[in-house]
Amino acid sequence: MVPTTGPLSTLPGVDFDLSAEHELLRDTVRQFALERVAPLAEELDREKRFPYELVAELAELGLMGMTIPEEYGGGGTDALSYALAIEELTRIDSSVAITVAAHHSLGTLPIYLFGSEEQKRQWLPELASGRRLAAFGLTEPGAGSDAGATLTRARLEDGEWVIDGAKIFITNAGTDITACVTITALTAEGEISNLIVPNGTPGYELSPPMQKLGWRASDTRELSFQGARVPAGNLLGPRGAGLKQFLQILDGGRISVAAMGVGLAQGCYDLASAYAHERRQFGKPIAAFQAIQTMLVDLATELEAARQLVYKAAWEKDQGRDFARTAAMAKLYSGELSHRAANWALQIHGGYGFMDEYAISRLYRDQKILEIGEGTNEVQRMVIARQLGLPAA
Repeated sequence: MVPTTGPLSTLPGVDFDLSAEHELLRDTVRQFALERVAPLAEELDREKRFPYELVAELAELGLMGMTIPEEYGGGGTDALSYALAIEELTRIDSSVAITVAAHHSLGTLPIYLFGSEEQKRQWLPELASGRRLAAFGLTEPGAGSDAGATLTRARLEDGEWVIDGAKIFITNAGTDITACVTITALTAEGEISNLIVPNGTPGYELSPPMQKLGWRASDTRELSFQGARVPAGNLLGPRGAGLKQFLQILDGGRISVAAMGVGLAQGCYDLASAYAHERRQFGKPIAAFQAIQTMLVDLATELEAARQLVYKAAWEKDQGRDFARTAAMAKLYSGELSHRAANWALQIHGGYGFMDEYAISRLYRDQKILEIGEGTNEVQRMVIARQLGLPAA
C-alpha cells in the first residue's frame, strides 16, 4: 500500500493552476481579441485584407516578440505565455494569430537562436518590437514534408551569396512591413545552409498574394530567386547546419500551431454552445437535446486534454527539457480535435452554419490547414514514432 503520511505527503504536488502573471496575460489578450479583433475579423476575411492596424496594436502590447529577450527589443516572456496568447487570438481569428506566430516562431527566432551578435543587433530590435515582420522560407514546390529535398541553391561569388530557386506557401513575406525572409539553400552538394534575404534584394521576387481556402487575411506568397545576391555575412549560423536548425525551429513552432488548434476548437465550442442555447426547435433550446449535448460534452472533454498537452509542451520547453515528442503530440491531437470541433459546431448551426454571415463558416475554412502546416498529421506521427523508438520504415 502506498503511504499517505510521512515523506511522500510533504512532496509538492503537480500544480495545474496558471500563475497570476499568466492569467493576467491571458485575460489581456482575450480582451484585445474580443474588443479589437472580433469586430474586424469577418471584414478582413471577406476582403482578404492584411490586418496592418491590428499588427500595430499587437506590437504596442508587446505580443510580436514575446520570447525574445528584452535586450533585443522583445518581451522576455516564457513559452507558456506565448502559447496562451496564440490560443486566445485564434479563438477569435486565425489570420491574426498566424501572422503573429509565423513572424515570431518562424521568422524571428532563427535569427535569435542561430544568428551572430552582429546579426541579432541588426535585425532583432525591429522584428521583436513588431515594427517589421520576418518570414521563414523552407517549403518549396517539390519539397514539402521532405524538407531535405530543397532545390534552392546559393553559391559564393565575390563575397556574396548568389541565390537561385523558389519557395512556396510562405507567410508574411510580402507585406509592406516585411523586413526579410530566412531561407534554406544548398550551398554545396548535400550541404544545406540558412541565409537571411532582405526584402527588396534585386533578383528576389514575390508572387501576388496566393488565394486560399482559409487564413484569408494573412499574407501568403510564392518566392522566386534569380541571381539574388546577399552579403556573405548573411549566412545564418554555421554553413551546412541549415536543415538541422530549421527542424529545431519547427519543433518550437509546433507549440504555437498546437495552441492555434486549441484556440480554434475553443472558438468553435463557444459558437456552438451559444447557438445551441439560442436556437429553439420543438419548443425548447436544441441544447436540451441529448445529441447536441453529446457533441458539446465530448468537445469540452477533448479540449481539456488538448490544452494540457499544449501547456505541457510549452512548460517542457521553458524547463530546458526535450519537448519535441510532446510538441508533436500536442500539434497532432489539437489539429485533429479542431477538425472535429469545426465539423460538429457547423452541424449544430445547421443550414445557418453554411452561410458566411455566421462566424463558424470562417472557422470551418480556417481549420484545415492546422492538419497540414508545420508538418502534416502524417509527419507528426512519424516524429512521434521516432521519439518512441519505433523502427524506421
